[in-house]
Amino acid sequence: MDPLYARYPFFEGAREAVREADISPAALIAEDAPAVERGTERVERALMEGTVVAEEPRRWDDRTELLSYPIARILVSLIDTPAAVDKYAAAEASTARERFRTDFEADGDVPEAGQRRATRETVLREFGLDETVRPERTGPSSVGVESGGTGGGGAGAAAGGRRAQARYWIELGAYLDTADPDWGERWRLVNREVASGAVSVTDDELTRIVEAAVHRRVAAGLPIEVRGSDGGDAIADALEPSVSALRSLLNDHDVASESRVEAVVPALFPPCLKTLVQRARSGESLPDHSEFSLVSFLVALGMDAADVTTLLDSGGEQSDRLETRVEYLADGDGTQYPPPSCSTMKAYGDCVDPDERCETISHPLSYYTDAVRDAGDVRDWRETADAE
Repeated sequence: MDPLYARYPFFEGAREAVREADISPAALIAEDAPAVERGTERVERALMEGTVVAEEPRRWDDRTELLSYPIARILVSLIDTPAAVDKYAAAEASTARERFRTDFEADGDVPEAGQRRATRETVLREFGLDETVRPERTGPSSVGVESGGTGGGGAGAAAGGRRAQARYWIELGAYLDTADPDWGERWRLVNREVASGAVSVTDDELTRIVEAAVHRRVAAGLPIEVRGSDGGDAIADALEPSVSALRSLLNDHDVASESRVEAVVPALFPPCLKTLVQRARSGESLPDHSEFSLVSFLVALGMDAADVTTLLDSGGEQSDRLETRVEYLADGDGTQYPPPSCSTMKAYGDCVDPDERCETISHPLSYYTDAVRDAGDVRDWRETADAE
């Protein structure tokens, strides 16, 4: 089996590899194969952390990684809510984006034994973009910034010591079909450089466009009709405990929606979040689950990427990572991925120094809402930060 398919199980070749393996999901579930556990983890991390990367990557071989993907799609289908489908597809796409970036930047390096990297050409061809994208003739050292600005190129890249970004031209039709204006002002066509029916993008922006194509492919066909199909009822019954547990994770969204307070007062954060803020400000690289818990909490308070990076005193690569995290967590309703509940924080080991208020609530946002209301007249931290 091509090890590339373990990292990109949504590639067309990966689907064919699963078919050729002649191992049905029903058989895997019946024998409680490792792919079932990994598939469950895949969905859980997608719902709670916006990633499908395993907590212990070395625990799973390539075959298990590949087979966990169809299992995950079945689990998401059995959860049977639009939120589960969207979050799962977004997590697969976000994970792919990071892997694409790593592979593209390492192009030319000798890979470790048993590894194979995806090239930009391979990925573009995979999603039918190879005929619509061409590199800028000035070469990979060319750097420019459209009027809306970018997160990577231009003067900011030079000042931060980051690599100069290559630029590409993508045909206008393909750009309009894939790029979403809701990603930010810089993606709106009026803020782009357009010439000869093509739009100029940086390599990071091109990777973002490919990520959208991954999201679209993963979401296609979901949810699958499981019950009522041949052997589907047995599959659904066998997976019911996992489905119930995963479905309960989505219940945090209701708590988050009911407990929304858009005033930022760090002194009133629950103890667990105060600690995470302190750790981040000290320069510590937080584990994925801890960073997700912290950033999703801040986004739920209405904070944008600039607010988050300022509060956490982040810069360089950490700032870029946080900005990307905020981009995925925020949507028009405030938070696409609600902050984890207290029980989840405890399971992750992030519940520290609980106080008396903690004994009366089940969610960090409930703690904060009560604290702000009890405090009465409070001053938003952003007012102080803007004045400095």
